[in-house]
Amino acid sequence: MLRLDAVEFSRGDFTLKADFALPKGKRTAVIGPSGGGKSTLLSLIAGFETLDRGSISWKGQRLEKRAPGKRPIATLFQDSNLFPHLDLTTNVALGIAPNAKPAKDVLDQANAALEKVGLVGMGTRLPGDLSGGQQSRAALARILVTKRPVVLLDEPFAALGPSMRSDMLNLAATLLPDATILMVTHDPEDAKRFSDLAVFVDQGVVDAPQDTAALFENPTPALRTYLG
Repeated sequence: MLRLDAVEFSRGDFTLKADFALPKGKRTAVIGPSGGGKSTLLSLIAGFETLDRGSISWKGQRLEKRAPGKRPIATLFQDSNLFPHLDLTTNVALGIAPNAKPAKDVLDQANAALEKVGLVGMGTRLPGDLSGGQQSRAALARILVTKRPVVLLDEPFAALGPSMRSDMLNLAATLLPDATILMVTHDPEDAKRFSDLAVFVDQGVVDAPQDTAALFENPTPALRTYLG
């Protein structure tokens, strides 16, 4: 279980508060208006931001004092975060070991992951040679090789068209069946299609997780305003 216990974070005039728990293996959509705190919430869980109060734990183990790389968490960003001067195999291999010249067994694991995401035989290409969808697949392959039990998706497929975005969400669900996933999205249909639970975030207030279908069938006043 991923638990945020009385978490508080303030920067300038913005404050975020969160107190909730997510069951292991569930997919959760994080929705709400821009600037409300969705990405900040993920950054706190990942360790890219430091909370002011409270605690974050995974399976009972406290995480808030661990560096990002020491947490059982992998993050996929909107820009894919691929290194443009490294080929795909090396980019994916960085998810296993931060080495520009990976060992053969690491390269083999990276190429196997590329095959799983539909990029077989493309390991020698540079990110700039790929389409946006292919770059997203390569970034997902790197998430796979980390083998982290918690995966944070910060709108990684937002730049893709609806059909391709749907394909990527289906692929993530298929390849990460046991992961606990939090996905930031502005698209209610993506939330309904992908997630078991949904968390609404607005003006730094993080609501408790609710069943996605039930929440959209009977939205809170704030969610109703957001959905228009």
